[in-house]
Amino acid sequence: MNDDVKQTETSEKAPAEAKAPGKAARTRKKAKAKRQVSHGNAYVQATYNNTIVTLTDLGGNVLGWSSAGSSGFKGPKKATPYAASIVVKNALDKIADVGLRDVDMYVSGVGQGREGAIRAFNTYNINVLSIKDVTPIPHNGCRPPRPRRV
Repeated sequence: MNDDVKQTETSEKAPAEAKAPGKAARTRKKAKAKRQVSHGNAYVQATYNNTIVTLTDLGGNVLGWSSAGSSGFKGPKKATPYAASIVVKNALDKIADVGLRDVDMYVSGVGQGREGAIRAFNTYNINVLSIKDVTPIPHNGCRPPRPRRV
């Protein structure tokens, strides 16, 4: 009887082991072909605390991004012009195989990284065709607080 039990145990394990390689073969994905984009948009968000650069194609699909925090800067160093230039370098390195040459820049925020990011694009041989400031400006602002009762 012990032999029968051993045979059934091994026969149950064999199909489970046979499924494992087939399962791994099904989960593989095909390598996605990189598209070539020569003209795109660059969005720079420069706040008091961080600088974020996002590179997109003309349709708005993100090609790559980088921020000062993800580049290794901490604390108040994230909002410096030097950090902004490193952020631009990291973002361009991520999309080097795409072939981006010309960008329209959209700059938002009031941080110190605004100028540093714009200069960095010229440094890394990317033609900046236009620069547009898209910082939101309140027209009439928020409702003021009620008068204080003393």
